[in-house]
Amino acid sequence: MELIGNGNCEDQVVVLNRHALNDAAMTLSALLVLLLALVAIDDRVREQIALRIHAGPTAQITGLGSRLGDVVAILAVAARNQSIEHAPLMIFVLAASVLVLFMLRM
Repeated sequence: MELIGNGNCEDQVVVLNRHALNDAAMTLSALLVLLLALVAIDDRVREQIALRIHAGPTAQITGLGSRLGDVVAILAVAARNQSIEHAPLMIFVLAASVLVLFMLRM
């Protein structure tokens, strides 16, 4: 019996790998959008990231780990402050995200 169509499309491993890659790309893009939104909204985040980026080349290489930790800490504080200030909106966004996840989960 001959196979009709592309044999790779029928392979479950290829399909599962494609779904995993698509999920990872969507997650990374969502995190990037969140980071850009925080930078656009909060002046403190923008200033701290600008300070970290505009350091000298040797300081950039030596303190990369500590700077990444600082940026993550700044983002966490800014996200917490924004969520506290806009609690009803955050509850709505959380509920909408859960509903979208259930809709996309076929």
